[in-house]
Amino acid sequence: MIRFAKNRDENIGIMLSPMIDMIFLLLVFFILSTMYMSDLKAVPVQLPVARQTQRVKSSPLVVTVKAGGAVWLGDRLSPVEAVISEAKEKKKLDKDFAVILRGDSSVDYGTVIALLDKFKEAGISRIGLATDSEGTR
Repeated sequence: MIRFAKNRDENIGIMLSPMIDMIFLLLVFFILSTMYMSDLKAVPVQLPVARQTQRVKSSPLVVTVKAGGAVWLGDRLSPVEAVISEAKEKKKLDKDFAVILRGDSSVDYGTVIALLDKFKEAGISRIGLATDSEGTR
């Protein structure tokens, strides 16, 4: 007959400290990766510099006007009519909808004003102009 020892002092268990360390490392990784993903859908342009800037915390529609006058909606080239219709649709869904207009510093001022007028005609009144702050250059 086999006898088993009843009084073992072996503590069998899971070590929690390494598991907690790994969870925190994963959490930091995902936080940092989402912070860098937030601005990926914007076309790179040379923004004008402003001293008085304000950060936007919501996720508005980002419209970019490149140096040649091409209009980009997020990260894709779009005709102005498609951009305006997309803005109208989003305005119907959200009364606090806003548009961020990013114009290259070499774009003709009239091009930006014409686009602003089209947004106003469409009923979009919350429009922000994106700039770089002095400290980022």
